[in-house]
Order: sequence, then structure tokens, then C-alpha cells
Amino acid sequence: MKKAIIIILSILVADQILKYWIKTTMTIGEEIPVFGNWFIIHFTENNGMAFGIQFAGEFGKLALSIFRIIAVIAIGWYLIRLTKEKAKPGLIVSLSLIFAGALGNIIDSAFYGLLFSQSSYHSVAEFMPEGGGYATFLHGKVVDMFYFPIIQGTVPTWFPFWAGEPFIFFRPVFNIADSAITIGVVLLIIFQKSFFKKEEAGS
Repeated sequence: MKKAIIIILSILVADQILKYWIKTTMTIGEEIPVFGNWFIIHFTENNGMAFGIQFAGEFGKLALSIFRIIAVIAIGWYLIRLTKEKAKPGLIVSLSLIFAGALGNIIDSAFYGLLFSQSSYHSVAEFMPEGGGYATFLHGKVVDMFYFPIIQGTVPTWFPFWAGEPFIFFRPVFNIADSAITIGVVLLIIFQKSFFKKEEAGS
């Protein structure tokens, strides 16, 4: 259980410190080159799921936030159960990453609207503004900042549908919480047979 707690707290602290810094020092769309044009800190916010995917307006936003909370509770319960049953360390690490990432984005959705003023293209947000935050509980926006436009070019003319259009890989902007979820899911997929392999009788 100690390992799971360390992983979860480390991700949450790093995720929230970076989001707070981005939110209070950068305007929407502002960029800081880190590694040429391949790795850029690009401040954006989204109302939807991981990697900036949108989800059915305000009602969808509320539904998604509630679903996230239920999912985090379920994952947390399962994680506690696995630690008590002495499950394989890799499985606990994977679920800890997913739990921490989901909780990190829930914090944004649930509380950022109450704690911060609105970020814009012209001014940075203020923490605990006198007039109150920019949104109600569960209607806050998730802060994203990692942008990796590693390959930029134009879709070949022979390619159907998008011929001649600009092409960027990797286009989505994401955060530490998104990364934790992705890594956790990938580990589960790759090592699922090892994680969930039943002990043979008599072993």
C-alpha cells in the first residue's frame, strides 16, 4: 500500500503544482519552447476528456465529471483490495497511475472553477479572486500544457479525404494526469497475462 500511496501522491503533487504555475503565469495559447519545435509548453484548457477531447456541452461535462468520480471511487476500492491480497507489484503500479491521473483531472473539473478567475488570451488567471471563480462545482476546465508537434507537414495529394491538408503528429495537448492514465493503461494491456495469471493448483 505504501508504494501505491507514494505513486499517487507524487503524481498528484507534480500535476497540481505544474497546473497552478501554468494557470497563474501564462495566458491561453501562450507557448514556451522546451526542445526546439518538438516539445512546447502550450497553455490550453478543455471541457472534456483526456487529450482535449470534447464531450457534449455542459450536460456532457457534468455527466463526465460524475462518471470520473464514480470511476475513481471504484478504482480506489479495487486498489485497496489488491494491496490487501498481495497482488503483483506491476498491477498495483498500473492502477495507481490510472487512479492518480483520473483524480488529478477531477480536481481541475471540480474545484478550478471555484478557485480561479477565467484564463484568457490577454490575461492570466488569479487564484482565489475576490469576485469568485469562473464556474460552479464540477464545471471547471482541465489545464493542459504538453505539446509534441514532432512531425509537421502536408497530407499527400494521393491520400483520400484529407489530401493537401496540414498534418501534425502529435497534435493533442495533454498534462501529467493524462500521461499517468495512458502509461497505466498501456502497462495493463502489455502485461495483462502476467498481472492476472492465476496461480496453478498446489503452487
